[in-house]
Amino acid sequence: MSTITTTSLQTSYPPILPRQFSANQPQTIRLYPLSNYTFGTKENQPEEDPSVLARLKRLEEHYEIHGMRRTCEGILVCHEHNHPHILMLQIANAFFKLPGDYLQAEDDEVEGFKLRLNERLAPVGNQFSGDGVNDEWQIGDTLAQWWRPNFETFMYPFLPAHVTRPKECKKLYFIQLPKSSTYLHAMHPGVFEEDGLMFTTEVLSVPKNMKLLAVPLFELYDNTARYGPQLSAIPHLLSRYNFEFVDEDGNVTAQTPGSEQPSNGIKVLAGDDLEDADMKEEEAEDVKLKMENGT
Repeated sequence: MSTITTTSLQTSYPPILPRQFSANQPQTIRLYPLSNYTFGTKENQPEEDPSVLARLKRLEEHYEIHGMRRTCEGILVCHEHNHPHILMLQIANAFFKLPGDYLQAEDDEVEGFKLRLNERLAPVGNQFSGDGVNDEWQIGDTLAQWWRPNFETFMYPFLPAHVTRPKECKKLYFIQLPKSSTYLHAMHPGVFEEDGLMFTTEVLSVPKNMKLLAVPLFELYDNTARYGPQLSAIPHLLSRYNFEFVDEDGNVTAQTPGSEQPSNGIKVLAGDDLEDADMKEEEAEDVKLKMENGT
């Protein structure tokens, strides 16, 4: 039996290679594994409004003073077993949302968005020492814009023709997580040494009353019943990109299309009750070992 080395495929029947099919492609995005990042918790961040009606009332008050409200949320992407995962917050074991929030009226769009990301995910307090590790968020492409025509819960990925004064616009930005932090904080958790240099893993910290989840694309796809139209559309938004999947040593282990099977489901990273995770850490390691052994 002959061995075909292309894409690590071993078979006696070599594949039929089509002509080049990569014209007008966007950039290839490099994704790093979940294990490159450290996850923790910080103080609760209760919701500003006790009900949906109260939230819409506050939106109306904002509109009367400042006009259309600007909201920014981030699609933070990493990988597990060579399949893209989205970092997502879960509130009260039911409500899912992306990191981010509405901007203050006086905020610059990008800088204000970075501040909102830090409020949600940057470590604070005694658990993580040193300055915020997430000062340099890599704000990428705007992948979607959702519009709220009226003081109602409905938002649309288009602006209806008869609407000239929308009440809110929400932008979803692509955010590529870095390989790891490279600033020097000897007392920072997750510090390791390589070739005489000190490195730290990137730290993301979630409020205690929320969960930080890593949700695979296959879980989001066509799942509006659980995640709603905005989040379930993320696989469509990311389909424009090609991905390189990098291991902990910085080696590219797979490219689009991937050579390994995706993980089994959502992985709880931090916050709330970790005992409620759909996949326990032991189960995750068992699945990873089976995948590595090809069983």
